[in-house]
Amino acid sequence: MKINASEIRVGMLLEHKNDLWQVLKTQHVKPGKGGAFAQIEMKSVNKNTKLNERFRSSETVEKASLEETNFNFLYEDERNYFFMDPKSFEQIEIKKEIVGEKGKLLTENLSVSISFYNEHPISVELPNQVTCKIETTDVALKGQTVSSSYKPATLENGLNIQVPPFIEAGDDIIVDTRNLEYIKKI
Repeated sequence: MKINASEIRVGMLLEHKNDLWQVLKTQHVKPGKGGAFAQIEMKSVNKNTKLNERFRSSETVEKASLEETNFNFLYEDERNYFFMDPKSFEQIEIKKEIVGEKGKLLTENLSVSISFYNEHPISVELPNQVTCKIETTDVALKGQTVSSSYKPATLENGLNIQVPPFIEAGDDIIVDTRNLEYIKKI
């Protein structure tokens, strides 16, 4: 699907120079002399390289068409995560590098959205909030409760996050999967 350069937004996937690029930064510039242009910083999905490109506002670029499908998480091994389509019961495996650090938040039967490009999985979107259990946390010091200071905590899945002083080991909390931050205690 062709779009104008002025419509490019952060997070979009573009087909450019025979590769798939994710947009990291955009800056629209209107110089005093000459036509307006968009300065775009992109990262290659396949090669992990970066590219800075300038597009005139009148130019068009190809926006990648992705197919999103819902899957349930099954299990993991050393290199892959395994998911199942709840409708067809078809199973797929995705390399741990694609999922990244958020893979530690996966729990059995968790419903996720997987984006496919030319039938190859490119990204896994977790629900915005997941429930986790605190394994260990530091003791809150007296007098710290006045300020809005947070303390470090380790979740059962091994992730380290910052939590409020009243959270203790064994508590169940809700974590935002987009930025790995504490939301609330259950």
